[in-house]
Amino acid sequence: MEEALRVIDRLARIQALDRATADPFVMLAEVCKLLCDAEAWVRVEGSSAADEAVIRLRDALAGDAVPA
Repeated sequence: MEEALRVIDRLARIQALDRATADPFVMLAEVCKLLCDAEAWVRVEGSSAADEAVIRLRDALAGDAVPA
């Protein structure tokens, strides 16, 4: 549960940075931290939905994003 809350908090920070038109490098750093938080969540929860979310995030960071 704690890991999922960290993911939600990280997403909120990213949204706030986006609204504030933060520097792209600051945004990227937060997205990278989001990936780490999401991976920790998947390790604890082990759900297929969480696993798929991490895979999609990792692909997006690598530039291989596929539209949902």
